[in-house]
Amino acid sequence: MSSVLITGASRGIGRAVAVELAGRGHRVIATARRPETLADLDVDQRLRLDVTDQQSVDRAVGEAGEIDVLVSNAGETVRAPLESVPLAEVERLFQLNTLGALRVAQGVLPAMRERGAGRLVFVSSTQGRMVLPMIGPYGASKWALEALAETLAIETGHFGISVSVVQPGAVSSGGGERARVFLEDDDPYAPLYAELGVLRGEAVSPEVVAAAVADTIELPDPPLRIPVGAPAERALSARKEAPESEPFLMAEINW
Repeated sequence: MSSVLITGASRGIGRAVAVELAGRGHRVIATARRPETLADLDVDQRLRLDVTDQQSVDRAVGEAGEIDVLVSNAGETVRAPLESVPLAEVERLFQLNTLGALRVAQGVLPAMRERGAGRLVFVSSTQGRMVLPMIGPYGASKWALEALAETLAIETGHFGISVSVVQPGAVSSGGGERARVFLEDDDPYAPLYAELGVLRGEAVSPEVVAAAVADTIELPDPPLRIPVGAPAERALSARKEAPESEPFLMAEINW
């Protein structure tokens, strides 16, 4: 069984991944910014790790011991039109969703490279390959994450390291409900925001995503990208077939 470090394991997908992997007999190192939120998880280690803090990452990687697999899951989202979203919020998302993922990958890669084996699994989104209005900053951070992941796959494959990107669509993890919203009642984009539920489509559970992550870890030769659930497969297939010369949306909207 593998030794797996998971970022953002306090709730949602990260917590479900920790439970799934522990149930399959893997050695799980669950991490979160507030390790007390991990107290009820039946895992091997519970560590503090803030992906935006280099010292925190270095300390957690050192305390974890040998790491066979990194599941890079920590992330957040916001709701706002690009015309008015505070740029500080966009920077915060990139620090967490994109640079934070790279920071932890940089922490575990040297030992993996020296051993000639390792796996990086990045939890992305269908929004890493397509966009949704009012969630543009999140989508941009995931597009950037997928560019980093694909580059890592090319650069590190020679050293026996595999890289995979897991791509769920909407997930019933509560992340969307917790998202900061930057929109006034009389905002001209308010009617578009009201259509967001239709655009996000059918949600899958965190447990479905966790099973996909665990299956990916256990595959002898995992693919680079793994859509999770039928809605994600449909959306990404439609995006691939759509012309690149015009914006793409899965659903018609009237606003």
